[in-house]
Amino acid sequence: MSLADTIKKTLVPIHPEGYKFIAIFAVATVLLGLVWDPLFWIGLILTAWCAYFFRDPERHTPLDPDLVISPADGRVSAVAKLVPPPELELGSDEMLRISIFMNVFNCHVNRAPMAGRIVRIAYREGEFVNADLDKASAENERNGMVIETSHGEIGVVQIAGLVARRILCWSKPLEQLAAGERFGLIRFGSRLDVYLPADIRPTVTLGQTAIAGETVIAEFGSQKGPAISRRD
Repeated sequence: MSLADTIKKTLVPIHPEGYKFIAIFAVATVLLGLVWDPLFWIGLILTAWCAYFFRDPERHTPLDPDLVISPADGRVSAVAKLVPPPELELGSDEMLRISIFMNVFNCHVNRAPMAGRIVRIAYREGEFVNADLDKASAENERNGMVIETSHGEIGVVQIAGLVARRILCWSKPLEQLAAGERFGLIRFGSRLDVYLPADIRPTVTLGQTAIAGETVIAEFGSQKGPAISRRD
């Protein structure tokens, strides 16, 4: 492998949403360095962290309509049956909710858990309590998306956290999403909830680390053999 190929393989792409923040951190670093040399090195570390935060690596997503793929990098913080938020219009019956908490070191690009058509998107203002707390699902600022899949409608909710102050969702109603396709991003530290039919089988446990676009978090039907995947 050539040096150019090695560098390309090592460097992780940065999502365009992060460019302006990296630039702000870099300019601030230079200005702080003019005031006091140690501040330059502190700023340099923070600039490197900012670039790391907005990384957008390729993922290999299983292409199986019976699989539900993690929409976020992070730790599985809840697996429980609960009534979905009213703005999703998914009814008053309990659904399986799988929550994934993203800390400030996780990749924050969000991906579709299943292939399907976006039925509705509903934004709701709220608080900014720690997204790792269970009450964050009901109290925090959030953006919900309902996807019509081959197994019915599912909900995906982006939830702002203690530090997060901006939820981005660039997908629109009636758009078709592929499993693992990027649909949004949250800054900085947050959580995603996925609402699924109550009878689905979860395949993750509390505390497990999930990888967006790759980790299977639930499955419809019986066990199958290895699934094919797509690279993105």
